[in-house]
Amino acid sequence: MKIGHGYISSRNEEAVKTRTDVFQNEYLHQRLLDNSERLIEEFINDQVIGHGLDERTVKAYRLDLEHLYRGIWKNKVTKENALSEEAIKSYLEYLINEKKLRPSTVLRKYRVICYYLEYLSARGESACIQPSLPSSFSNDNGKKEEICLSKIEIDRFFNAIDREYGELDSFFRKRICLRDCVMMRLLFYCGLEISQLLKLECSDYNRKTKMLSIQSKHQKGKNVYLFSKELQKQMEDLLNEHEYFEQDEQYSNRLFLSKLGRPLSMKMVINIFDKYRVMAGIEKEVTPKDLKNSMTQYAKELMIEQCG
Repeated sequence: MKIGHGYISSRNEEAVKTRTDVFQNEYLHQRLLDNSERLIEEFINDQVIGHGLDERTVKAYRLDLEHLYRGIWKNKVTKENALSEEAIKSYLEYLINEKKLRPSTVLRKYRVICYYLEYLSARGESACIQPSLPSSFSNDNGKKEEICLSKIEIDRFFNAIDREYGELDSFFRKRICLRDCVMMRLLFYCGLEISQLLKLECSDYNRKTKMLSIQSKHQKGKNVYLFSKELQKQMEDLLNEHEYFEQDEQYSNRLFLSKLGRPLSMKMVINIFDKYRVMAGIEKEVTPKDLKNSMTQYAKELMIEQCG
């Protein structure tokens, strides 16, 4: 059949072309992934770990960049447009319109991408690209309202911790509770981030001046005076009892340690906060960050209470 031969020949050519395109795409994809893994690790080591940022931040940066490459690949990337402005803009639109991510999350990912592109440009790995946010992005859309605890809730929270400390009859459990007291009060009075809290060392506190040295994310230190007499006393007590936490010489100077002598994790701090939130009968869905942000509200209510 004449028409059959021509039809079959055409179908075979299309099939061969399709298989060739698939092989080329798979090869390009693998090359892109191999190269991206190397660049991401070099960026993380140099710009993230090298600047002393915590493990949680390292993990977030790595995931953001890995998702970037995967998202760009879905849009049929080629070697020429792998990290082009159009490809990145298309990826951001995908996060906004299809993934329905919160504006704050999109903005965080966008900033990480910009840091990464600046790094690649400085190294000569790519052209200098400054992608803009898509027109569909709105930072007001779905913006989360900041939650603050009231003065009554703050008082109940710390009363719950102090009450438990007073009722414990085990020296071991009292030391653990004392550690928790100091952590929660530092979050509240000093407005520390959890990452800053977990990096504190015993030598950061000056017992004479009552000053606490704090490292920021970008290694810019600042000194904070512990004006709360209660916190000053608890800090002194914790330092006096610290030897009981020191089971691993590698971490002996770390201020906040677990009962096994290891540094606490961010999840552990969140769990400690939740424990006392429940004990205090606070039903709001709040986090340690909200405790950190509540000092201003507490001061306002205290002033109104005293002046009223």
